[in-house]
Amino acid sequence: MSSINLAKYRCPLCQKALTLTDKSYRCENNHSFDKAKQGYVNLLPVQFKHSKEPGDNKAMVQARRAFLDKGYYQPLVDSMLGLYQKYAEQCGDVFDAGCGEGFYTHQHKTTQNSVYGVDIAKETIKIAAKRYQDCSFSVATLSDLPFQDEQFSWIYSVYAPILEQEFTRILQKGSYLLTVTPAENHLFELKSLIYKKANKHDGSKQVIGKLDLIEEQRLHYPIKFTDSEDLLNLLAMTPFAFKASDELITELKGTQQFTCQADFVLRLYQKAE
Repeated sequence: MSSINLAKYRCPLCQKALTLTDKSYRCENNHSFDKAKQGYVNLLPVQFKHSKEPGDNKAMVQARRAFLDKGYYQPLVDSMLGLYQKYAEQCGDVFDAGCGEGFYTHQHKTTQNSVYGVDIAKETIKIAAKRYQDCSFSVATLSDLPFQDEQFSWIYSVYAPILEQEFTRILQKGSYLLTVTPAENHLFELKSLIYKKANKHDGSKQVIGKLDLIEEQRLHYPIKFTDSEDLLNLLAMTPFAFKASDELITELKGTQQFTCQADFVLRLYQKAE
């Protein structure tokens, strides 16, 4: 039986445990959530949505998937996995908060662990679940996660909202939360094409207050583009894509070489015993 059939969820309506029977997750209060043909479960009730299709739009999803598949952010994954292997590889369940298309999620899967990914955008979860069937994916909101207390030994958040109270609730005592945020020079050369005065990121900000910071890393390296499509995909997956003019898009389409900096801060926190 695959790990996805054994996925442990709680009901988003009453917080009781969900049990998978046939193709539906059901709680003792008879709330039911069907498992989609792609393998994921939608645990975001319609009354909890703030828009018809929350999360990233389809164009942004496709651009991010194409960019990540080229391996430009693989050094980041390698750093994340290095920390995981150092501290918690043998510990238990792993959770990717804001998993998108599952690029980071599936690379944490081993034969010993269960790996979960949650995203609010259904289109991204469809892709992830269909592509990485050895992980468990669900549509849900990070502000009210469909998991029991103290379920996970390793949680990570890559550019997603970091909600300390909720993440701490589902984190086991003595276990770890890894956050990945942009450092000051991240994609600065690309931003400089869009803004007259591009601001650097404030990489010093920490949004975690109650967990213990046990390790911090800075990862920076040049991304060298020789394909304008890859560069346009990078732009399309960033928040400042909406500020790019038509003239700039045309210019980038004709760009044969471009280099910008990848610059990340990785912070590893631990919950007290």
